[in-house]
Amino acid sequence: MMKKIVLLCNMGMSTSMLVEKMKEVAYKKGYECSIEAHSLSKAKEVAAEADCILVGPQVKFQISKIKEDCPNVPIKDIDMLSYGTMNGEAVLKLAKELIAQ
Repeated sequence: MMKKIVLLCNMGMSTSMLVEKMKEVAYKKGYECSIEAHSLSKAKEVAAEADCILVGPQVKFQISKIKEDCPNVPIKDIDMLSYGTMNGEAVLKLAKELIAQ
């Protein structure tokens, strides 16, 4: 079953680069998912139906607000190392762990 992973940051631009890295890894591993990047301002609109939400480290202070907007979706911040190195494999692994909970 296709899983929906949403990444959120200030403008959705820096996470867009990470999304492409994650899609490459997902394709190579045969993991069926859609991965999207959006700005925090669209969280309620685009992430309420997601299977998990990952938040950029620069905006992790907003997690409690996102949890209010999307109460039934597992949410976690992306660690600075994985984010800074655009480690798609590590972030996809994080998403899969969240979805499995």
